[in-house]
Amino acid sequence: QVQLVESGGGLVQPGGSLRLSCAASGSIFSINTMGWYRQAPGKERELVARMPSGGIPNYADSVKGRFTISRDNARNTVYLQMNSLKPEDTAVYYCNALIGHSGAGLWYNYWGQGTQVTVSS
Repeated sequence: QVQLVESGGGLVQPGGSLRLSCAASGSIFSINTMGWYRQAPGKERELVARMPSGGIPNYADSVKGRFTISRDNARNTVYLQMNSLKPEDTAVYYCNALIGHSGAGLWYNYWGQGTQVTVSS
């Protein structure tokens, strides 16, 4: 059993900043990619940023230069620093991780419960 617990969402004014955190716990042998997705009302879930273990992160074009993803592998935690926030960034943000429960090379996809980010004046 694995849990991804997110924190850090909230209400912020346009131009402001927020930092999201997501900690993975449970039956974890190793973690491959960790990342963040978001879903706005009436829209499909979309990738925001993701980061392979020891690899180069990639970002959605809409957040490049404003958002930064980072990981603390010792703590099984991924962060999303969001700067220069815009109203169109308003969405539920979901943490995602590919987790292995053994050394067999099998990866399982897990999601957090989501955290609301609202950008409004």
